[in-house]
Amino acid sequence: MSVRHSFYHGTMMGALAFASVALASIALGGNGMERSGFDTSCMDRRARPGNDFYAYANGDWESRTPIPADRASVGTIGALDDRSRDQVHAILEEASRDPASRMGIAFRTFLDLGQIDRVGLTPVAPLLARLRAISTSQSYVAAAGEAGRRGVALPIDFKVEPDDGDPDHYALVVSQSGLGMPDRDYYLSDAPAMQQARDAYRRYLGTTLSLAGVSDTPAAAERLLAFETAIAKVSWTAAASRDAQRTYNPTVFDAAGSSGEPYPLSVLIHALGFRTGRAIIRQPDAVAGILRLMGAAEIETLRNMLIVRTMHRYAEVLPADIRDSDFAFYGRVVDGTATPEPRWRKAAGFVLDAMPDDISKIYVARHFSAGTRAAAQAMVDDLIAAFGRRIDAADWMTPVTKIRARRKLASFKAQIGYPGRWHDYAGLVMRQGDAFGNAERAAIFQHDWEAAKVGRHIYRWEWSATPMTVDAFANYPKVSIVFPAAILQPPFFDPHVDSAVNYGGIGASIAHEMTHHFDDQGANYDESGRLRSWWSPGDRTAFEARTAKLAAQYDAYTPLAGLHVNGRLTLGENIADLGGLAIAYDAYHASLKGKTPPVIDGLTGDQRFFLGWAQIWRLKYRDADLRRRLLTNPHAPAPQRVWTVRNLDAWYAAFSVVPVDRLFLRKEDRVRVW
Repeated sequence: MSVRHSFYHGTMMGALAFASVALASIALGGNGMERSGFDTSCMDRRARPGNDFYAYANGDWESRTPIPADRASVGTIGALDDRSRDQVHAILEEASRDPASRMGIAFRTFLDLGQIDRVGLTPVAPLLARLRAISTSQSYVAAAGEAGRRGVALPIDFKVEPDDGDPDHYALVVSQSGLGMPDRDYYLSDAPAMQQARDAYRRYLGTTLSLAGVSDTPAAAERLLAFETAIAKVSWTAAASRDAQRTYNPTVFDAAGSSGEPYPLSVLIHALGFRTGRAIIRQPDAVAGILRLMGAAEIETLRNMLIVRTMHRYAEVLPADIRDSDFAFYGRVVDGTATPEPRWRKAAGFVLDAMPDDISKIYVARHFSAGTRAAAQAMVDDLIAAFGRRIDAADWMTPVTKIRARRKLASFKAQIGYPGRWHDYAGLVMRQGDAFGNAERAAIFQHDWEAAKVGRHIYRWEWSATPMTVDAFANYPKVSIVFPAAILQPPFFDPHVDSAVNYGGIGASIAHEMTHHFDDQGANYDESGRLRSWWSPGDRTAFEARTAKLAAQYDAYTPLAGLHVNGRLTLGENIADLGGLAIAYDAYHASLKGKTPPVIDGLTGDQRFFLGWAQIWRLKYRDADLRRRLLTNPHAPAPQRVWTVRNLDAWYAAFSVVPVDRLFLRKEDRVRVW
């Protein structure tokens, strides 16, 4: 079970970027912003709120906003991500003028495509030669360990996370892996789009192997695709992999690796530098199945998988033909984008991945105020109080379980803006003109830092995101909620505008992360962050009946022809959206202290609250991106996230929603969890 759940999965600086357009035209400016904090120019007043509240709030924006050629989607969060990236870009441009600056050297060198193309495959040639020389299971294990330390994906995934059963310590976590495409459905589905993706992937494999110097590439690509397809068949679905109880399987290994298998898990673990004889296995039968497939596979197939994954991992610091081949599949086919993003964005992403806190310290000093941090903390306090009242009022929960729920709520640790301590990257070397070497050294540095944590006490100061990340997070074992600086700005949060929009935006976002600790998986963790049941059987039954109703509600949505929202995969996020919005609404009204809010921009306070929620989900997708998200992402698409309003009685009153409206639900069909 992942220990971190995000408000919006996918906007992390340094990771695959999601799209936005100019800040002035989307969500951060426009008519009415100076008065209410809600951009009324984005609304489609012709749409009935009760038929499609997303279209009513955002329809004119959607109709006039193109998706840039280098983006998979465009939206409010992408606009904030653009702002953060521009601010990071400015920091790095300054650093690049300092010949002694480590991050300046890294940025300059990554930008220098001329140098990267001139040296060609020379930097990676020794590694490729070692991979091509693999001829036995022993040499494969050694090469896999070397590649894994360099960030190359292996048939099985190894990560270091807090131990769900002992949240004061780190553990090694072993999971299924081995797929070069986003999800098992890309291999197994008969849908035309999936068949086309497989054809494109087959071509990508052949091209990449050929560029790496492998002979007979069509046959090699076919065998590799068949091997990955076999892995897909034994892999768990994304929805099944969310189950906190099923995915917690502590296992002790024979340190000598004497199981008789060609690739004992313990040998792979030690080849990667993890000094432990214990791990948590997330999908035991899938991991065992992958190990069996590895044992039966031809050594050439395992070798070629390492070669392809190495080329993919380092594509951006390798010559143009490799970059182009990589983008042709992962950019055009998987994301649906027409052109790569600007090189400076990729360079900034690399530096952020390699040494995030060197940039973070400067960013926080320039772009995040103590006043904003204090205002956000005050809102957190208001929302915790509102959540407590919701727990007290829950008619389906017994008094004993309410006491435990209150205890867990009191244990929350809010981390706002930036961490209290920064990482030190002493020993990480960046060299001018050595883009591949810089990327390789950064990956090894990060891997070794993580590997050294196994068995140690948790670093409670450490964040899994940067202050520049436009997202928010819940961490179950740490019982924490995290709100980076970059999300604490308009349209999510502006202390100087109407409180209704703030509560609908950042208020619902904060309460969303709180609710994650009580969602279908977070509720399995007690007030200390330990995976341990604390519910009475009756409470659990009542809770599951309500959440099953919510899952069924989302199963009925079909955002893309032939693909519906997976109510089970998205259940945790849908519970958090629903609970977060309800809690924020209560907190907003408590903040009014009995006063009637004014009408602003022709909108009542309750209308502005719900529109504040809707505007943070302005998001327009390419079909390929939406398809990937529907198959893999635990969040529902943006319109359906907005539609959670149909479960709140106050929304019906605010917008005069009646039974003939498409989003109308009878009172008995409206879901209320918290």
